[in-house]
Amino acid sequence: MAEFEQAIENFIGHAGFWAPLLFVLLHLIRPLLFLPVIAVCIAGGYLFGFFQGALLSFIGLTLMSYVSYMLINEFPRFRAKLAALKDKWFPDRNLSVSQVMILRVMPFVHFHLLSFYLMEMTNTRREYMYYSALGLIAPAILYTAFGKAISEFPWYATLSMFLLLAAIFSFIDKWHSRKQKLDKT
Repeated sequence: MAEFEQAIENFIGHAGFWAPLLFVLLHLIRPLLFLPVIAVCIAGGYLFGFFQGALLSFIGLTLMSYVSYMLINEFPRFRAKLAALKDKWFPDRNLSVSQVMILRVMPFVHFHLLSFYLMEMTNTRREYMYYSALGLIAPAILYTAFGKAISEFPWYATLSMFLLLAAIFSFIDKWHSRKQKLDKT
């Protein structure tokens, strides 16, 4: 991770005026390089500071969501693979928008799979982009500000944070299920 940050810092340092644009483009090519979102956001906080790093990460992630939308709609095989992955991870289950937003905060959850969930929950590209952008605010801020600290936490602190997020996810799932049962009656 330190080598990656050093390489990005050198590249961005020589880029000068183009550095923010190149960083946003890094978010777009991130999936091709098999880089996790958290690594790129940590680099953004390190290179640009909290505010500018979070803003640039938000822009990059939002553009990546748009690209995901286009790819899923244009390539039926990609859509089919995501549908199979969805059935594998959450068989016969619908997630709420709130649950997708919580999953966006969890590191190493498949970005395009969550985009696929949002696509299935929304009716238009505009609605999809609204919820997608809303769900990307927290990861951009958290990963930029606390990404380095989270990655340096002892294993039990990281596990505790993951369990807390899982508990919140479960609570929302139960609340959503109760709400659906009440709506049916």
